[in-house]
Amino acid sequence: MTIVVIGRGLIGSAAARHLAMSGQDVVLLGPSEPGDKANHDGVFGSHYDEGRITRGLDPWPFWSRASRASIARYGEIAQTSGIGFFTERGLVMAGPDGSAPITRVADVASAAGIDCTHLRGDALAQRFPFFDFPADTLAIHEPSNAGFISPRRLVAAQTKAAEAHGARVVDAFTTGLTETGAGVTIRTPSGDVHGDQILVAAGGFSNMVLPEPLPLNVYARTVALFEVDETEAARLADMPPLIYLLPSGEDPYLLPPIRYPDGRMWLKLGGDPEDIALPDRQATQDWFRAGGSQQVAEKLEDVIHERMPGLRVTSRAKAACVTTYTAENIPRIARISDRVSVAVGGCGRGAKCSDELGRLGAEVTLGRTLPDWALEPAVA
Repeated sequence: MTIVVIGRGLIGSAAARHLAMSGQDVVLLGPSEPGDKANHDGVFGSHYDEGRITRGLDPWPFWSRASRASIARYGEIAQTSGIGFFTERGLVMAGPDGSAPITRVADVASAAGIDCTHLRGDALAQRFPFFDFPADTLAIHEPSNAGFISPRRLVAAQTKAAEAHGARVVDAFTTGLTETGAGVTIRTPSGDVHGDQILVAAGGFSNMVLPEPLPLNVYARTVALFEVDETEAARLADMPPLIYLLPSGEDPYLLPPIRYPDGRMWLKLGGDPEDIALPDRQATQDWFRAGGSQQVAEKLEDVIHERMPGLRVTSRAKAACVTTYTAENIPRIARISDRVSVAVGGCGRGAKCSDELGRLGAEVTLGRTLPDWALEPAVA
């Protein structure tokens, strides 16, 4: 049986690895990262980046479990591919003490047996002098099996590992597909690709591939980048990633200095408070080409100086990405027809746990039933 995975991003490359390891004939189909994003006329991916937070802590059991399962396999993926992508730096997840979001994090951590420490007041300030927190803050510190990944390198590692198990990569984007009783034909600018089963894992572009759209919400997101010099980067060498959970539901996140392909050290701050819907391919392409919102980047700069008032910044930049949400706040991983399955909807949390999401997508594609925990919504 030939299985075609549409989407060479985080979930798609993971699914291809798991399917190839199971002995299937696998084709991983999707375009490479464009060299000139401003003038690119094809599809894009949000994994063109060097920093995503990874951790077991989460307010929702689904995301915690999927993340811990993925983190447990990071070493295997790196060893098979020869590509490192994980930096263990720990994590701080914080919020107003007694508020619903941080209380849920504590409850999930306790139920799952995650090794973590609760810090408040002077103890918090002494342990993490990089940050300035409100007096009523509870911080939960996860010291190990947490930190950050390079999503770009994780995709490369998953792809190389999938190829090591026999998968083939087709560097092309999908313009449509046709399902018949004999199989599925996927149309690309360079010719048709045929498969017996198809898994669509194309992120925010998935509904542009499927014959009938799924109930997904695709939103534009802006991240702000702050360059620091080598001296400042050395001062922050032990800084863990930080997520601050607000009672409103906003959750700005901050990554420590990471060296990007340009050789410079950048801190990244995300948590765009605006939900700008991207209804179609043109709007999504235009957003990626525009490189994000300057207005949002300026708001995020206020946030980073509030949280890190002593930070010495030498230059600033911004970047665009998209997030894909479902009403259940967990991915849509399901068979939607006799020959087509989907694994889509990272809900702003999918990078760190993408290996497990890809594994679940592979299970569905092979006709297997997902466990109950994988169907539990992450909503209040």
